[in-house]
Amino acid sequence: MLMALEDTMHWTDTAFEANTWGVGNEQHRVVNAMISQTQKAARFQDLHRRPGAFVIPNPWDAGTARLLASLGFDALATTSLGLAITLGRGTVTASEIIANCKAIADATSLPVNADLENCGADEPKTAAHLIGLAAEAGAVGGSIEDATGNTEKPIYDFNLAVERVQAAVEVARSLPIPFMLTARAENLIQGRSDLDDTIRRLKAFEAAGADVLYAPGLKDLATIKSVVSEVTKPVNVVMSHADTGITAADLAAVGVKRISVGGSIARYAMSAFLNAGREMKEQGRFTFIKDAAPSKALKAAFSLAS
Repeated sequence: MLMALEDTMHWTDTAFEANTWGVGNEQHRVVNAMISQTQKAARFQDLHRRPGAFVIPNPWDAGTARLLASLGFDALATTSLGLAITLGRGTVTASEIIANCKAIADATSLPVNADLENCGADEPKTAAHLIGLAAEAGAVGGSIEDATGNTEKPIYDFNLAVERVQAAVEVARSLPIPFMLTARAENLIQGRSDLDDTIRRLKAFEAAGADVLYAPGLKDLATIKSVVSEVTKPVNVVMSHADTGITAADLAAVGVKRISVGGSIARYAMSAFLNAGREMKEQGRFTFIKDAAPSKALKAAFSLAS
């Protein structure tokens, strides 16, 4: 499937026109000029260099990408869980991930980071191939993780995990844009509560050339701070597994650079959807409508790419 996808995609340095639209009573200027993918990549790098932390929310389709852009976020990240929810399945394929990445990257003028799971393969060079396809789809960053997708052996052996990151770095460095590679150590959400091994892997991924480091499953500020202190590259923390009382300011104070939420917004939206369905089915009532987003505001946000 990946070969067929590659045959249909060609590298473009696509530009997007500036647009202004209103949401509620505010006006948001998303972009001031024609933005190429190279410029998006430069902006994404700058976000990781500037002081403090930034929030990179996770849309799951073009519509949610445009809504988040309308709120003034600086960058977006895809979510494989959100995509799976859209498709009504528990898993997604590599080609579906790339197609979703393209839809989100095309939807706004914001830099996009791609959640590529294990990059669709075990073998390092085969997995690294997906990095190039993500860039062709419009992403300016993407991740490779050490989770196998196999419940019997959920984490790649240490040496293979590092080789996979090395191969992904090699592809990322060969691209015509500066592509930020994120390396993820998945122990903590795969039933392996071994923080020492998680840190060992992150340090090895950093030495292999990863630009951003990421260990989903960190829960408290003390643990997050200990991880950040062990590496020198920017660290991404996903709040879907953390204490929800932690703020962006708290994370910035302990050295976190990037804050994502994974599939949490998608799950939150599904909660509202199910609550509306239950109200209709079980109560014959429709009070949820009063909390629905105004169609005028939605249409205004969706005008971004028109």
